[in-house]
Amino acid sequence: MSMPFYVSPEQIIKDKADYARKGIARGRSVVVVQYTGGIAFVAENPSRALHKVSEIYDRIAFAAVGKYNEFENLRVAGVRLADMRGYSYDRRDVTCRGLANAYAQTLGTIFTENNKPYEVEMVVAEIGDSADADQMYRLTFDGSVADEHGFVAMGGQSDQIATALTARYTEDLELGPAVALAVSVLGKHGAPEPRTLDSSQLEVAVLDRTRTVARKFRRLSGERLTSLLADQPDES
Repeated sequence: MSMPFYVSPEQIIKDKADYARKGIARGRSVVVVQYTGGIAFVAENPSRALHKVSEIYDRIAFAAVGKYNEFENLRVAGVRLADMRGYSYDRRDVTCRGLANAYAQTLGTIFTENNKPYEVEMVVAEIGDSADADQMYRLTFDGSVADEHGFVAMGGQSDQIATALTARYTEDLELGPAVALAVSVLGKHGAPEPRTLDSSQLEVAVLDRTRTVARKFRRLSGERLTSLLADQPDES
């Protein structure tokens, strides 16, 4: 009778983590940037139908990189959870922190109990009445959660993008300069060779604190995005 091969738990966890990281790194990057009027989400995404950035609830949005079908399942689950909690209790009971905790538990369970981990990394963000009240939580494939401030870079060449953002980001950015900064670092550091990204290659959305309606999420596309980028000086 042959003996089964023994693999230590540490090696199994390491192999799963390496597998997930490689899958995430193959995707195009996403940058999330706080600006004076809210939070901007900028993704390199030429698809008009498959979104990396989406609304979850009134003041809450979601951005992700990795395998589309996996993070889309998580997005739908988040929308359902938010709708159920808001309907059963009060809309104010739907919070970014609560959604981040739910996502962390789901991702952690999948990572430890399934043979294949989810190849996803995501940000759940919520705007407050002021910039100091904004919240951004970054979640990784194993359920780890980090409370982020200022900006987040995920997927692709995220380390290089984060380094460039650290050197250039300031807290007093308006919407136009914030989006232009995100597009610039995605073009210069989001691939092995620098590129110039235009509006047709981008998916851009914001949580806009200045909107008078309850739902603060809106997309920027087409002529509106092109005009916004054209109004910003070209940074070398």
